[in-house]
Amino acid sequence: MILTIFYDSYCPLCSAEIEQLKAYDSKHQLSFEDIHAVDFLQHYPYIDQVKANKILHGQLSNGDMIYGLDVTCMAWTAVGKHRWLAILRWPGIRWISDRAYLFFARHRNTLSSLLMKKSESKNDQKNCKSCKIYQ
Repeated sequence: MILTIFYDSYCPLCSAEIEQLKAYDSKHQLSFEDIHAVDFLQHYPYIDQVKANKILHGQLSNGDMIYGLDVTCMAWTAVGKHRWLAILRWPGIRWISDRAYLFFARHRNTLSSLLMKKSESKNDQKNCKSCKIYQ
């Protein structure tokens, strides 16, 4: 395992990306932890759920924490997909992409409702709205 990803299961876009990562993770390089799990704080007392809901958190196998696009890029690299994402970490581009990510993260619930199918279950819609309590 090289990376643990702490994700927001209440966000349909986040959950869809996690499902894709799981499907591609044939070498078991990733683990996934739902920040809304009942026992999350028991297992990860050092992770602030409010902060983890605002910006994607990841933990490397050596215990170091990484955040935002660093997590996304490392996860997709680990599964051998979307290698073009490495461009987002290049100097100069990194600053712009990090600001764009923060904007996206702040508005992901609204974006989820606009981008996800209208046929999403009522439970997913309710959960997406309820996660706004963390923002």
